[in-house]
Amino acid sequence: MSPYKVGLTGSIGMGKSTTAALFAAHDDVAVWDADAAVHRLYAAGGAAVAPIAALCPAALGPDGIDRSALKEWIAQDPTAIRQIESIVHPLVADDRATFLNETSARIVILDIPLLFETGGDAQMDLTVVVSTDAATQKSRVLQRPGMTEAQFERIVSLQMADAEKRQRADAIVDTSSMEAARRDVAAVLSRIREQIDA
Repeated sequence: MSPYKVGLTGSIGMGKSTTAALFAAHDDVAVWDADAAVHRLYAAGGAAVAPIAALCPAALGPDGIDRSALKEWIAQDPTAIRQIESIVHPLVADDRATFLNETSARIVILDIPLLFETGGDAQMDLTVVVSTDAATQKSRVLQRPGMTEAQFERIVSLQMADAEKRQRADAIVDTSSMEAARRDVAAVLSRIREQIDA
């Protein structure tokens, strides 16, 4: 029997990683993380290394793909993102398919930053958006090493607005506090288990 698929998403700084960990703490839940998949693909020997190095030789480092070199290329070439995505997106989809085939969990959380933007929500049984207020989001992101206000604004401008994500989601996890996040995760899992066991 294929697992119940939950698409987990949220804008930068909303608490997605923390929420994924709260889901993962439950025995019948497994989590797949799109960002972690990209890290594996970019690491030495990863499937994305050779094709990306062919596009941008400067990005090839001793540990695989150097993300800072990719950022420089993206800043200089408006077509860079599309070229990178044409390589990485199919590889990430393969990684996810392998995970789904191999997991024995009843419920899988698919942590996908651009879930709605890429149309990935259509393949989910349920979509969950993590969210908090804008001030908390900004404060969290600006605490990250090397993050500037300009970088934060650029990232946010490339993502679907939080309000729209909330409107499109089947459920929302409020990450303004750990208590709220735990409560909402428990409620989502309770709803899913009722559906599965019905």
